[in-house]
Amino acid sequence: MSHNSFGHLFRFTTWGESHGPALGCVVDGTPPGIALTETDIQTWLDKRKPGQSRFVTQRREPDQVEILSGVFEGKTTGTPISLLIRNEDQRSKDYGKIKDQFRPGHADYTYWAKYGMRDYRGGGRSSARETAARVAAGGVARLVLEHILGKDVAIRGALVQIGNREIDRNNWDWSQTQQNPFWCPDAAMAAQWEGYLDEVRKAGSSIGAIVEVVASGIPAGLGAPIYGKLDADLASAMMSINAVKGVEIGAGFAAAALSGEENADEMRMAHGSAGANAAKDGKVEFLSNKAGGILGGISSGQDVVVRFAVKPTSSILTPRKSIDIEGHEVDVSTTGRHDPCVGIRAVPVGEAMMAIVLADHLLRHRAQCGFTN
Repeated sequence: MSHNSFGHLFRFTTWGESHGPALGCVVDGTPPGIALTETDIQTWLDKRKPGQSRFVTQRREPDQVEILSGVFEGKTTGTPISLLIRNEDQRSKDYGKIKDQFRPGHADYTYWAKYGMRDYRGGGRSSARETAARVAAGGVARLVLEHILGKDVAIRGALVQIGNREIDRNNWDWSQTQQNPFWCPDAAMAAQWEGYLDEVRKAGSSIGAIVEVVASGIPAGLGAPIYGKLDADLASAMMSINAVKGVEIGAGFAAAALSGEENADEMRMAHGSAGANAAKDGKVEFLSNKAGGILGGISSGQDVVVRFAVKPTSSILTPRKSIDIEGHEVDVSTTGRHDPCVGIRAVPVGEAMMAIVLADHLLRHRAQCGFTN
């Protein structure tokens, strides 16, 4: 199986399966001399790990990361960083009944059609368990951004919709994302989601969600025209996350309903920044951010804003019509431990992929232009 790597100058390759002994990644392209310990990565893995509330899968994995290479005396050496995360709570027997059946909505059939075989134990490589390695790589990417740009860079994700229940953006409070099990910035909606997801979970069903990721402190100039666009790479990164079926930047699909006047992110010069070189010095103020911080594939210096839609978890107790590998018609019901809303744990994964893309583009920008704005 090819295509297990992502990125250019900052590049990572993941390996491992959901029910194998371990999984992990190799991160290449990290500059030397950056302080890095397991703790720097573990803080992000702890956000993603299962079993933290009744609203996610009850698979109990500590997700403890081990650094096997690329670090000497607490600092990166510039060589590949190998990261290991052991699986400790696999229950492969939960999947015995469906080993020859294709779960509707899953990758079971397409994997079998492509490779002529599949790992039915939790989906193997198609399992969202693989995203633990992405979050580990994202922890390294965050340190690269901080090393070059300073501590003003912030990458934060939030769940903004579950099913048809959307947050009130007037109530947006980033601190609330740390106070509820949904990473929800609206305390009132988080309280509503609790009862709603309890009903979904007890019914043996699932529901979809929308995640928003915002990167602040990103300079203007990252990305390249045509085939190296920052938004194109962000869209690719987010679409590569399990169960994601749609991505939008800034106003996204809502821009189709706007007029040119409404969509234009008007500009003014910041006070005290007049002069011929003021704009190049970054003293530009935007009056809105419909573009999501990216114009012509290049960052504008505003917040980079990405949203992605996550489909309902395909593993549900309600029987669904399907077929088996012999072509017989069957009804499939998936038992075991599954997220009633996989979008919850997708929040730290989206943050990680944002950090990875930005770190890659920052290194690419430095390589071509030799400076950051």
